[in-house]
Amino acid sequence: MQLPERFSALPEYAFPRLRRLLRDLAPGGPELAMTIGEPKHPMPEIIARTIAGHAGEFALYPPNEGAPDLRAAITDWIAGRHGVALDPETQVIPLNGTREGLFNAAIALSPERKAGQWPAILMPNPFYQAYGAAALAVGAEPIPVPATAATGFLPDFSSLPKAVLDRVTLCYLCSPSNPQGAVADAAYWRDLIALAEHHDFRILADECYGEIYRDTAPPGGLAMASAAGADPERVMIFQSLSKRSNAPGLRSGFAAGGPRGIAALRQLRAYGGAPSPLPIQRASTALWRDETHVEANRALYRAKFDLSDAILGAFPRYVPPRAGFFLWLDVGDGEAAAVKLWQESGVRVLPGAYLGRETPDHGNPGAPYIRVALVADHASVARGLTAIRDILGPGAPGSAPKTGMQKAG
Repeated sequence: MQLPERFSALPEYAFPRLRRLLRDLAPGGPELAMTIGEPKHPMPEIIARTIAGHAGEFALYPPNEGAPDLRAAITDWIAGRHGVALDPETQVIPLNGTREGLFNAAIALSPERKAGQWPAILMPNPFYQAYGAAALAVGAEPIPVPATAATGFLPDFSSLPKAVLDRVTLCYLCSPSNPQGAVADAAYWRDLIALAEHHDFRILADECYGEIYRDTAPPGGLAMASAAGADPERVMIFQSLSKRSNAPGLRSGFAAGGPRGIAALRQLRAYGGAPSPLPIQRASTALWRDETHVEANRALYRAKFDLSDAILGAFPRYVPPRAGFFLWLDVGDGEAAAVKLWQESGVRVLPGAYLGRETPDHGNPGAPYIRVALVADHASVARGLTAIRDILGPGAPGSAPKTGMQKAG
């Protein structure tokens, strides 16, 4: 039986690909995973307590648009964090994690044609892989735009030809960025919103790392759109409890934006989706209304940022992350470095090429890098970073020269 060709261009997903790379190689020490962005800090106690108190509601179908108290908690949080007042009845939809929303938004919001042309969907390169799959799912052209050191690790969408920008229906932006930890500042947002207004496309702002930062809270897409007086439908934000509240298994997040966009997501879910069980929604409500655990969580990550600076500060081209919980380290050849690190220390990192796409003009911008997740406990992170420094750093025995961008994978 023939399979559809629309996803034939998708490479093997990053983590199975890494397992295949390392499966026949023995680790050189106690295994330590620094690959996946799965928070390991303590989960707030309020989750288990709230779910247990509402366990009887597993017997009920949850409302498609989300429980009213959860929607109110989310819009109250947006008002407090971003200073933007939204209608909980029409401008927010709770999600089963942000991946559901980021993928389904393309289905719900990207038209089949734009001005009679093949639609295009923009995304940074490297990027969260759901963006590319979503573009292919709706028959749009995925256009990865390099996010490199030269561009501050954020994509310069304005560099694209006018003919391409006129075809764009959606633009994915992750800030703070995964994997680089870069933050789109107010000037970047103003330029992007002006570009979207001029070429009439919608910005899908992936902000799931937005509550983990060093000093200053990153600006949000809705606040920047409001300040610019943009079309209320211009920006839709996506946020999650996975990173903010150390609850990746809760699979709970939200999308918020203009009423027409949210209505389209709700309609799609009515036919092909499923809202979170009510006990999960009750726990999510409690989490969005509490900032104490978020501040404590942020302090733990700040301590690991400082640890990274201390251990890797002399590492060539080390860029301290401004936010998020990943390090993006230029090691010359990310795949070779991941193998070497595994064989000599048992520390597992992700080759940056697995998060990027090869393009004719720019190659794969992730190829020279490794992504290192700072999610484990402080002592484990210290051990992993020390191994990276000693094995991959300058002067390490057998260390490969840093030759710049190379093709990997």
